[in-house]
Amino acid sequence: MRPYVIVNVASSIDGKISNEQRIQLRISCEEDLKRVDELRASVDAIMVGIGTILVDNPKLNIKSEELRKKRIGDGLKPNPIKVIVDSKCRIPEDSEVLKGEAIVAVAKIANKERIERISKKAEVVVFGEEKVDLKLLMEYLYGRGIRKLLVEGGGTLISSLISEALVDDIFIYFAPIFIGGSNSPTICDGRSFEKPVEMELVSIKKLGKGILIHLKPKVPLSP
Repeated sequence: MRPYVIVNVASSIDGKISNEQRIQLRISCEEDLKRVDELRASVDAIMVGIGTILVDNPKLNIKSEELRKKRIGDGLKPNPIKVIVDSKCRIPEDSEVLKGEAIVAVAKIANKERIERISKKAEVVVFGEEKVDLKLLMEYLYGRGIRKLLVEGGGTLISSLISEALVDDIFIYFAPIFIGGSNSPTICDGRSFEKPVEMELVSIKKLGKGILIHLKPKVPLSP
């Protein structure tokens, strides 16, 4: 068993989520930021790859005080658990994400001393040899009571989840901008698939200055 997995990402029209320097860019409009905050408030955990942490150093918290209070009223913690996929345990000890409840997933290749230091700030779990075994991680998260998981990037993590059939919903906000750059990170990075992965277009709508599309795998997946 695994959690229900929702991927959410903001992109330029040409599919880029940052530029070649991989600096943090403002892509979402205010309406989309509000939607993402509501999405965060609806899940048990938020997952990102180590690249997102190193570039953006996000808190991954719910911004709305009203939404946090509602979660508390529902018997939940104010913010979801943070899950960082970090095969080599490269996460800086002063990362903002480690100031809340966090799980750092590493592989056996990770430096033991680094694991020991990060273990003082977060729960560290080991799955896989040279890279994190995502299926085993998902089973573990389900065992921890996580039933709904939001993935916010980056492109390499999203690609891995799609290739292993671990995604149930994908939301992409396209801003009416071009970023360009042959080496700029994209929505779905990493090696190309052996054959295209088909998706079903559930909906498309205008949101603020851009458009929001909702996709599902063509073949329904079983959590």
